[in-house]
Amino acid sequence: MPPLSLNGWSRISLRALFRGLLLSVLVLSIRASEVTARMLLLAGAQPTPTDLIVVGERATILRSADNARTWQPVSLPAGVTATLTGLSFGPDATHAWAVGHDAIILTTTDAGRTWQKSWQSDNLTESFLDVLAVDARHIIAIGAYGLYLETTDGGITWQRRKILSDDLHLNRLTRGPTGTLYLAGERGTLLRSKDTGATWQPIESPYDGSFYGILPLAQNVLVAHGLRGRLYRTDDDGRTWRLIPIPDRVLLATALKLKNDTVLFAGQARAFFASQDQARSVAAQPVAFTSAVATLIELADGRLLALGEAGATVFTLTVPSIHP
Repeated sequence: MPPLSLNGWSRISLRALFRGLLLSVLVLSIRASEVTARMLLLAGAQPTPTDLIVVGERATILRSADNARTWQPVSLPAGVTATLTGLSFGPDATHAWAVGHDAIILTTTDAGRTWQKSWQSDNLTESFLDVLAVDARHIIAIGAYGLYLETTDGGITWQRRKILSDDLHLNRLTRGPTGTLYLAGERGTLLRSKDTGATWQPIESPYDGSFYGILPLAQNVLVAHGLRGRLYRTDDDGRTWRLIPIPDRVLLATALKLKNDTVLFAGQARAFFASQDQARSVAAQPVAFTSAVATLIELADGRLLALGEAGATVFTLTVPSIHP
């Protein structure tokens, strides 16, 4: 498999860049190894300690009730074939929303067992890239070329908004420990909202390339990650940034803070980095797989789930302590 290009990365084009295999599932239960071999997965959520929902290419939605040991394919409304790129559960762990290409938003009211269309644009060239359930009724969906929709009634109605003057890709939504929302996008786009998305303020960006996420580590402590190994840390909620050097100039698509405070970064094939000092420094970390990663999830038992080019890969990680 050829390496992924550093240029032109967008979650909208993950199908081409990850070169994932097509989903063809006709059985009722799939072993984790079979999932790994068959499909491109892009996002996931763990609504309960044992339950997982993951989404990906060609309207793939899989559900696990045993901490990622086996997976069951979930049926979707007739005619839904779009790649799904984002997933978010509400606070009740029962209602959730999934978004993707073909301008589609899906919803579930039974913890992911069944799904229905919540919204779809007449313009099927529009693509969503991420979604965040702010609470049980307020959901925000973002995407390519400035696409931004929200609902405040649990998805009964959706309103389109324009939050940037330029039609830039909006890649990832995250929420900080005090409820502040953060948005990362292309051309150095970093935004902050302290009123759950009613208004957005630009954060002065340290880089004019694409960012793929902002990971809140503590109040006012953030890490922004993006193209070409660009990793920046701030202690003052984005007023000033410091570049964190990493060994390789690789795309960093996802970041995760573990329960033990280790911070992980992954993305381009063979790119996996860890930090044990709140991302003040990072080091390359060997892992047992070499495929590209779109999302990382920490499972209840401490194992890690990587979603991406190889489907769903469960693994354990031991990071040597940097402390004497």
